[in-house]
Amino acid sequence: MSRRQTEGRVERLRTTLDGLYNGRSKAGLRFRLGLLGFDLIIVASYVVTGILGLPDGFWMLDLVLAAIVLADLTARWLISESTRSFLFRNPFHWADMVVILSLVAPLIFGDFAFLRVLRALRVARSYRVLQELRQDSRFFRRNEEIIQRTVNLGVFIFVVSGTVHALQKDINPEITTWLDALYFTMAALTTTGFGDIVLVGLSGRWLSIAILIVGVGMFLHLLQSVFRPPKVRQKCKTCGLLLHEPDAVHCKHCGHEIKIETEGA
Repeated sequence: MSRRQTEGRVERLRTTLDGLYNGRSKAGLRFRLGLLGFDLIIVASYVVTGILGLPDGFWMLDLVLAAIVLADLTARWLISESTRSFLFRNPFHWADMVVILSLVAPLIFGDFAFLRVLRALRVARSYRVLQELRQDSRFFRRNEEIIQRTVNLGVFIFVVSGTVHALQKDINPEITTWLDALYFTMAALTTTGFGDIVLVGLSGRWLSIAILIVGVGMFLHLLQSVFRPPKVRQKCKTCGLLLHEPDAVHCKHCGHEIKIETEGA
């Protein structure tokens, strides 16, 4: 095969991939929604294995998931403007690299699988898919903010619980499954402090301090954002403010009159 034929095939591949990742066709939308569903499968695989305590032989699933994430990352690199833009313009590419490491690392270093929940951030931050969902789904348009806030809260809880589970499961008889770690995490973040499960060892003490100092504040902030009344997206023609109260008549920044479309009570 000549060099020109090879370059032609690569270019056709890039065009096809660009259509799937960035195109407006129904096939592209279905493909991107499928990727978001795959992201949820990665998170669910960790939760299920952590709760049910599946055997170590289940690592084959992790390798399959890692291969798919690697293929996805490679495709995004192929359609990027340059390697530099690929690495530095989108932080989620670095998150995907961490996810791949977390899926493969247990075979060499130990259990770092909890980091795969970082992939769930893509569910809330995939701008193009969110843009299309705003146009195609009335339910999503109404609940976009609450969906994003809930996902952020869920990812935060998963990461903290995963950290507790990974660091304590081999040294703490009270934490043997991810559910045990989740129970402790929720008791700590809500400052309930039942005391029936505590972290042991030097690493456990430092982790407890970090959860109490940093985690509680972040948890309360994310929790408040979930239950805060959602705002309506309506760009002010004068100052450009995008988010307004549902019953707003004037922009709170410039006072200009705004007309928010509603569907009635």
